[in-house]
Amino acid sequence: MTHSDWGDWLVRDVETADPDGVAIWYLGCNGFVLKANDGTTLFIDPYLGTGDPPRTVRMIPIPFDPGTVEEATALLATHEHTDHVHGPSQAPILENTGATMYAPEDSLAVAREEEAWEESWDVTDDQFVDVHVGDAHEIGPFTVHVEPANDPDATQPVSYVIEHEAGTFFHGGDARPGEFESIGEEYDIDLGVLAFGTVGMVPDSETGEPERTRWYNDENAIVEAANDLRLDRLLPSHWDMWRGLTADPTVLHHHAASFEHPRKLEIVEIGDRVEL
Repeated sequence: MTHSDWGDWLVRDVETADPDGVAIWYLGCNGFVLKANDGTTLFIDPYLGTGDPPRTVRMIPIPFDPGTVEEATALLATHEHTDHVHGPSQAPILENTGATMYAPEDSLAVAREEEAWEESWDVTDDQFVDVHVGDAHEIGPFTVHVEPANDPDATQPVSYVIEHEAGTFFHGGDARPGEFESIGEEYDIDLGVLAFGTVGMVPDSETGEPERTRWYNDENAIVEAANDLRLDRLLPSHWDMWRGLTADPTVLHHHAASFEHPRKLEIVEIGDRVEL
């Protein structure tokens, strides 16, 4: 059971919104909601858990209870880690709305096998769609392109390029530079999300001993990735989430100043809305 610190105001804000093109809300961690002008609503990597204290400790509010979501068309997952595929966060959304989950095979294995969503929630197998790099899925007015991602900590990561007549949105999951250059050559991306954080001491999952940990892009890597993708606007994510790995995204103004991309930094906090 997921308990929200904020009640249901954010969910209702999304559901009552009537955007001209595409509105985007940041859910904290690496979660986002995209809503198109026809009402089509995409959730990407929503995570409403508290982590696994004391190893991973959530530093931001839980913005909504997934059981309060009444409108969702699809849910996209970038890779199999808990803060990207999580039954208590995501299965109730599928159960309440009949939405379809699009994810790589290893991510769907978490839902189908490790967490047994179909046994614990009213979710059916036809709500799961296995995605592969090179796929394109039409979801309402959105075209979702499945692209590669370099995430050395994941077994089967992907990124998503989401096209709409209002513009093109990119979500890189937790990926770092290495697979982005070809994506930047193929697409004209208006707004791109990249995971940003610092290096910190995190207890090892087996021994419990603190070890130097890098899970996301640092200041230099995120600007390199933004240039490979040729981003007009860069929205840093994930910097707010884990104790010991939080970072200040405003420092990126200095790192990006001498580069062609990104042309603009879009700095947001959990619950904020931006337009595509």
